[in-house]
Amino acid sequence: MSGFKLGIVRLGRAAGKVKYALLDERDISLVENYAFEARMDVDKDGNGAKLYAYAYDVNKGRNSGQYLQDLLWEKHCGGVAPGWKVVHRNGVTVDNRLENLIIVSDGLVDKHIDQPSNKANREQSLYWIAVQQLQIDPLEQHFPDHIYNKYYNCNGEIIEKEEDNCVYYECHYPPCTNIEKEIREFSICGRCQDVRYCGTYCQQKDWPIHKRHCRDRRRQSSAERPPDR
Repeated sequence: MSGFKLGIVRLGRAAGKVKYALLDERDISLVENYAFEARMDVDKDGNGAKLYAYAYDVNKGRNSGQYLQDLLWEKHCGGVAPGWKVVHRNGVTVDNRLENLIIVSDGLVDKHIDQPSNKANREQSLYWIAVQQLQIDPLEQHFPDHIYNKYYNCNGEIIEKEEDNCVYYECHYPPCTNIEKEIREFSICGRCQDVRYCGTYCQQKDWPIHKRHCRDRRRQSSAERPPDR
């Protein structure tokens, strides 16, 4: 990757973790006028959910924005006609390098996407490599329990707090983009009962960082319980 330049944009916390998006070097200047955040698109037929990068002009407000892949496609290739959709070739929905984007008709989306759930595919993806090299987020490091976290229900709506029966999670290991296809599909950390993983591989890889914040929930609750009156 010598001489290779890439933009990495922090999207904030969503679905249980801090999310990032990749940009080509030529698109990094977007950060001067646009704000970025993570947004979830829930399949209405019950086939899980996906997280995307959402961008909006800071002078026009959040409601003026659009998914980042659509913004970039329009910027470099022109508008998107009805019945067509901009998708990510490697299945990583926050990898918004132009070479990873392709426009396809709505009915042929799945035929043009590699599934990142395949271990070999995801670990060879540029997103996996780039995010794996990031240092721990400074806000996450100093204020792990006080960062606003977006929770999404089964309708893709943002809710105020976690509800056990209707929240989708993404695997907590930063470079992994696997997201639950069913509510509570992923295993939960048995100690803190807070973060979730798609499998033991990601849980083991994440442990050197997660152990700094992992606390036994039962002990934590006992310590925070107000004194009897």
